[in-house]
Amino acid sequence: MLPEFLTMNRTALIDRCRQKVARRISPKASVADPGQGIPLFLDQLVRTLREEQTSAPDRSHEPSEKAAGERLGSTEIGASAARHGRELLEHGFTVDQVVHDYGDLCQAVTELAVESSTPIQANEFGILNRCLDNAIADAVTEFSHQYNSLAADRGVHAWREHLGFLAREIRDHINTATIAVAAIRSGSVGVAGPTADALDRSLVGMKHLIDRCLADVRVSAGMPPQRQLVRLADFVADVKVSASLEALGRGCKLTVADIGKDLMVDVDRDMLLSAVVNLLQNAFKFTKPRTEVSLTVYRVADRILIDILDHCGGLPPGSPEEMFLSFSQSGPDRSGLGLGLSISRRGVEANDGVLRVRDVPGSGCVFTIDLPRYTLPQSPSP
Repeated sequence: MLPEFLTMNRTALIDRCRQKVARRISPKASVADPGQGIPLFLDQLVRTLREEQTSAPDRSHEPSEKAAGERLGSTEIGASAARHGRELLEHGFTVDQVVHDYGDLCQAVTELAVESSTPIQANEFGILNRCLDNAIADAVTEFSHQYNSLAADRGVHAWREHLGFLAREIRDHINTATIAVAAIRSGSVGVAGPTADALDRSLVGMKHLIDRCLADVRVSAGMPPQRQLVRLADFVADVKVSASLEALGRGCKLTVADIGKDLMVDVDRDMLLSAVVNLLQNAFKFTKPRTEVSLTVYRVADRILIDILDHCGGLPPGSPEEMFLSFSQSGPDRSGLGLGLSISRRGVEANDGVLRVRDVPGSGCVFTIDLPRYTLPQSPSP
């Protein structure tokens, strides 16, 4: 009875599945057409039901659970379900969509049978459920396998790009330093003039670049922080040297407010350096030309706050938290990999801190690093 019912109502069942998909995810319904997987599954299900009713069912249509070690997709239904899982991944859907697609078909069959007063035998309904269970299992398994493979490939590609950006930055610093040294050796310029200053800036830039890259690697690898006492006035003065040069190259200006000599933190210096430099680079990247990026360090109770304010015009629509996701980028400038904010947050959190962002509508935004303040122990009274 069920095979005939499925054959006669094939078009109606597919249409019902399409309607369920459209109600659930209307923006993407035209992309993930259930017509790609459900009709094929229906045809296979009909053949399986008919094979089950014979005295010697064909093994290729068997819907019961796979034997231990049996290859994924070795049944006809399993192979098509795995292909359907891959297709949904390619269209940008999540794993729950895989499960919903087959659940939609089960609901459509049940609803139409009730509406048309068509009885379904218990053994036929059992076969239907086993086929759906196996199809869902195969589709989800293949979806997860392909997703993990794509994620791994994307990560490798991203880090290759990261190394390419790093190599170009180092090359630029080395070229500047080489030209400066050649000019000084020729005797045409003095050792205390602008050429020597350019040499100093290149060397300092390379130092900061290497320090930041080492910190990025440690944060990405999940290595524990190597804490030390950091006097923030000295720390920021060190950052300012190379950051000011980058600001000029971006057509903006960096201002740094005076910092109290007593402000100290107990952190991994390299991780904090990586976070601050990444945030400054992000600010230079998005602030409007000929505007100002400011760096301010101050104390609030037992906390140290590091504010980086830009004039980008305000945060883009959506949740600010999305900015801290890996590979996330917004705005017209898509240079880089979208990893800086993610690495900065992980580095700050590894030092018991918090990194957050606040919108300044119509003006810009403020990234704040919030860290525990270190207080020197009091000397005992004589």
